[in-house]
Amino acid sequence: MRCLRLLPLFAAAALAAQQPTEADARRFLDSAETQLAALAEPVGRMAWIAATYITEDSEILSARFQTEYALTVQRLATTAARFDATPMPDDLRRRFLLLKLSLAAPPPADPALAGEMTRLQVGMEADYGRGQWCPPSGGTCLDLGALSRIIATSRNADSLRMAWEGWRTVSPPMRDRYARFVALSNQGARTLGFPDAGAMWRSGYDMPPDAFAAEVERLWQQVRPLYLQLHAYVRRRLREHYGDQVPARGAIPAHLLGNMWAQQWSTVADLILPAAAEPTFDLTAILRERGLDAAAMVRIGEGFFLSLGFDSLPATFWTRSQFTQPRDRNVVCHASAWNVDSRDDLRIKMCIEPTAEELVVIHHELGHNFYQRAYNTLPFLYQNGAHDGFHEAIGDAIALAITPGYLQQVGLLDALPSAAADTMLLLRQALDKIAFLPFGLLVDQWRWGVFAGRTTPADYNRSWWDLRTRYQGVAAPGPRPAEAFDPGAKFHVPANVPYTRYFLAHVLQFQFYRSLCQAAGHQGPL
Repeated sequence: MRCLRLLPLFAAAALAAQQPTEADARRFLDSAETQLAALAEPVGRMAWIAATYITEDSEILSARFQTEYALTVQRLATTAARFDATPMPDDLRRRFLLLKLSLAAPPPADPALAGEMTRLQVGMEADYGRGQWCPPSGGTCLDLGALSRIIATSRNADSLRMAWEGWRTVSPPMRDRYARFVALSNQGARTLGFPDAGAMWRSGYDMPPDAFAAEVERLWQQVRPLYLQLHAYVRRRLREHYGDQVPARGAIPAHLLGNMWAQQWSTVADLILPAAAEPTFDLTAILRERGLDAAAMVRIGEGFFLSLGFDSLPATFWTRSQFTQPRDRNVVCHASAWNVDSRDDLRIKMCIEPTAEELVVIHHELGHNFYQRAYNTLPFLYQNGAHDGFHEAIGDAIALAITPGYLQQVGLLDALPSAAADTMLLLRQALDKIAFLPFGLLVDQWRWGVFAGRTTPADYNRSWWDLRTRYQGVAAPGPRPAEAFDPGAKFHVPANVPYTRYFLAHVLQFQFYRSLCQAAGHQGPL
């Protein structure tokens, strides 16, 4: 009988011996980061090739590399659950959370399903990059860049509608693949303990997922009154040009706002700014008059960071980046910043044109690059921003510094506009910054509903336009076909890039910029 009484004591001692310690947890994470760092570099190099040389071979190889990396993350994150009850410092606990959140699309545990999911994502992104619309009447097929130029520069409603609807013929073939991708991504998220992939995305902001969704809505309600004023003013000005094609009340037709997704409106400033307003300047015209090519524009951006005391970009940046759209192959033109080896192989991928918007984007992307290099000595899982919105806001805050004073300093502006021109400069900025806010919010509002199963494939397009009308106050130029998949006409959906980061960045960047000005001892208007 005494032996029987001793059994629970032996069991407790055995359990204590098996309980992992903080030292065990640290060793596990150090090993995990070593494995991931070794895999991440070839994944990054192959992803670069797949984005800048779109072929079937590059798709297949990129999918294979990404699948291997994703399965490794999934295996390590699942194994890490054994440390959930282990007492440890907050910084170590955070690294475990970052391990779980390191993939936007966690794969299912089954390698075959994981491979299928990665192939779907890589294939949809490639289809987006090679997408073209060919006019039914014949003639040259137009890619996104050409169609976007029509949207930005034409003031003929029929031409604008043709370009807008033309680009949205690229995405319907993705719809069924996207639905399958969602199912597989949810399966992977549940393996890691999340209800669905959307809840996993919302877990990276130091608060519960539902609390984060409420916080985003709270922020939107704070800025919504200003957006409504801008929307009403823009609608009235567009109605003066397009007549009854723009309603006196309600949603603005999306194809008339100067951007393929109606997310920023500054390219129709010529229709919006009052004719008798104090003249400002046309930066796009200045860039073209000066004959600045893409590399010269990037040099201007680098110069900004050099003036702050940062080191020059590495020589490889200039030989490995994609600055312009190649004539001999399909590429993804969507602007992005890369640190391919997590050390100093910094690059940007763009198809730069000499416009004011592109100069801003260059400064933004370089903000990513210099930030990437600033944290490249930290542990692998810490090599990122505090959260994705923080990372985007760094580049955006830098881009806010493209003021008339800065343009004069770099020789792009001969004389400063008068103080009376400030209102028009701010209105032009509002056409980008304030106009963007609801779009930055609704893309993931749509995806959260899709991931949670509230929005089914049959309702993809209806739900998309419900959200665009509710938040953004824009409408499609006409009835959409039953097979339409308009969310897929935005890069971040087929590429599975979370989008709430951009909404957060459009709030944070002004807070960052104000703090930078205060730290610099600046006096006067920001």
